Amino acid sequence: MSSTAEKVALIVGAGDYIGSAIAKRFAQEGYLVCLGRRKAEKLAPLVDEISKLGGKAKAFALDARDEANVEQVFAEIENTVGEIDVMIFNVGANVQFPILETTSRVFHKVWEMACFAGFLNGREAAKYMVPRKRGSIFFTGATASVKGNAGFGAFSSAKAGLRSLAQAMARELGPQNIHVAHLVIDAGVDTEWVHQLMKERGIDESSLPEDGLMKPESVAQAYWQLHQQSRDAWTFELDIRPYAEKW
Repeated sequence: MSSTAEKVALIVGAGDYIGSAIAKRFAQEGYLVCLGRRKAEKLAPLVDEISKLGGKAKAFALDARDEANVEQVFAEIENTVGEIDVMIFNVGANVQFPILETTSRVFHKVWEMACFAGFLNGREAAKYMVPRKRGSIFFTGATASVKGNAGFGAFSSAKAGLRSLAQAMARELGPQNIHVAHLVIDAGVDTEWVHQLMKERGIDESSLPEDGLMKPESVAQAYWQLHQQSRDAWTFELDIRPYAEKW
């Protein structure tokens, strides 16, 4: 175990938008942020940005679906960086396929990324947090976590599975002082992928109301607020959406 007193936040699925915003938010609060992504070299710009902002970040090559890789990265962080105080699982896997075009390979891959990987990383975080009797384990959900929509059979089933996993973990680990929470993002997020999707669907972005898309920074702030909750009033599930979102 490292003797460092650094507060460590591990972001699994540190992508260019939500994951990046979460990392910067926790770094802003003095956390040493560990960033996990399959290709660690893609994290270099984020590590550099956090450093220029006065924070600390380290990049790790992490395939969230690979059990041996997950175990190795968690052990490396715990032994050489510091004790993981919060782990946020933010792997995406949002794909749309009509059911007749959903191959078994697609279905399994989406489940593996959005559900199985959540289990691996959630379990590994618990392995270190339970003996210490403290820590936070958070999972990023979506509208599909609670509602299956046409064309999203694979994604909906995987996200619903992740939600059930999180709920089971919260009930088991909560009494051991581990805060497990599931964040439902019930909205389009201001990312390049969403802008491209709207373009393909012929949606005029100028017709959207101001703040009609959720900012990645707002998601990051929701996670920070969850992590700050007093244990006598923990939230398990928080659903967030823009004021103009129909639900």
